[in-house]
Order: sequence, then C-alpha cells, then structure tokens
Amino acid sequence: MRLHVGCAMWTHARWQGRFLPDRLSPGDRLRAYATWCDAVEGNTTFYATPSRATVESWAAQTSPGFRFVVKLPKPITHERRLRNTEDDLRTFLEVMEPLGPRAHALWVQLPGSFSPTDLGALAAFLRGLPQGHRYAVEVRHPAFFEDERSQRLLERVLATVEAEWVPFDTTVMFDGPPTSDAERDAWTKKPRVPRRTRALTGHPIVRYLGRDAEERTVEGWRPWVDTVTEWLREGRSPTVFIHTPDNADALRLARRFHDDVRARLPELAPLPDPMPNEPLTLF
Repeated sequence: MRLHVGCAMWTHARWQGRFLPDRLSPGDRLRAYATWCDAVEGNTTFYATPSRATVESWAAQTSPGFRFVVKLPKPITHERRLRNTEDDLRTFLEVMEPLGPRAHALWVQLPGSFSPTDLGALAAFLRGLPQGHRYAVEVRHPAFFEDERSQRLLERVLATVEAEWVPFDTTVMFDGPPTSDAERDAWTKKPRVPRRTRALTGHPIVRYLGRDAEERTVEGWRPWVDTVTEWLREGRSPTVFIHTPDNADALRLARRFHDDVRARLPELAPLPDPMPNEPLTLF
C-alpha cells in the first residue's frame, strides 16, 4: 500500500532556509526535495526538452521508487495538437530514458480549446505511443465535465491504452473571491471545471489547488482524503500533487495530506524523515 505525494516543482525560493537548506547546488536540490516528497510534477519539460545529462542528474538524485509525472512538450500538445509529432515525441522519450522506473507517467496536458470534436486526434496519438510507458491525460474543455456523452467517449479513448484521466481540482480556489495577488493570478490562469474523482486505472493521479489560507486548503482536500483512502483500500496506488496559489507551503502541505490519509489507514507506510534545513554539526 503506497501513496505518493508531491508538488508542482522541486525548488522554490520560499522553501530555502525554511524546509530545505539555504545553500544547495543545482545538483542537490532535487535530492533534498526527495527527502520531503516522493513524487513531483515535471512541468519544466512542457517548455523545453532538457538535455539527457540533466535527466541523468534527476535520476541520480532520486531513488527508483520516486515518481516523476512528466509533461509532454508544448509543441506536441498545444502547437501541433497531437498531429505530426513523431520526431519530437521520439526525441523526448529518448531523453527521458535515464529516469527508468521513476518515469511514473507521461502526462498529456491538453489546452482548454481541445474539445470532444478533437478526440479523433487524441485516439490516433495514443494508439501510436510506444508500449512500456504509463500515460495520463489532462483535459480542460468544459464539455468533458458537463456532458455525459463526452465523458464516456473520452474514457473509451483512454481505455484503449489504459491511460488515466488526471483531474485538476480548482473548486476550492473558485469558491470565494481571491484575497491576495497570488490568488488573483490563479483566478485568471487556472481552469474552472467541476471536481472529478473517478479513477480509470490502478494508478490515479490528482492535482489539487488550495488557497493561501492553510485551513481553507486543508478543508478543501477532505473529499480527496476520502477518495484516496478508498482507492488505497481497493488496491490502487495514487499520486497526489498539492498546489497553493504561491506554493510557499506546498512542500509541507503535501506531507500533511499524506498524514491525513495515514490517520485513516495506519497501515500506510509513513514518509521518510525530511532533510533538516540546517547542516548537522558535531556540537
């Protein structure tokens, strides 16, 4: 029984000196993060495919049980909208090879304009993907959440390759007016769609966005504690990513979410003790 938790990134200026040591080389930042959480969203790969040496460094800083959910590059998903992407996809997969089992899922995040009328392109793209990887798809068009027929069609397409549907739960973000600059920014950029809690595979992935106020974030994730607990009892192995508008406390909150689930399921293995934020001394 294993629940993995993580954040949208592994380095953040406001984590330094609070949760993580203040001075960390680039080659140690992910290593330090991995003592706090055992999963991370690979958002940087959306903007640029890294070098193979960079990915080798990621692998060296994490254990084989660590989970990367790696986003496919923007040219594949947003610019060419899954058409004529063979060369870019081949290059990307070759670069990701050093992650080995750490590459928990390849994440196909689609733009909000990608609608049910585009499902043919998604079906053809998924059928052309190589075996040996786990795939997860995130959609944002309202029809996939509001129209039952569109939901069924998407689920049928995903089932052809046993891909998961990744929900991005922003309902708490939009349940009241923003109270900070970070929340106002989230209001303009994040999708407004209903909460979805149906898992399609044995490895569901959840993205949850809270608020600046910790108590609102924790109150808002209580339905996910129920859902994740049930998934674990069913034998599934979920991964949950905790976001807040500024992510200043997301690292600690991800561990708190794990603790909340473990309070329901004491047999769930605890996370390891995190790296201290100050170097150990002899005195």
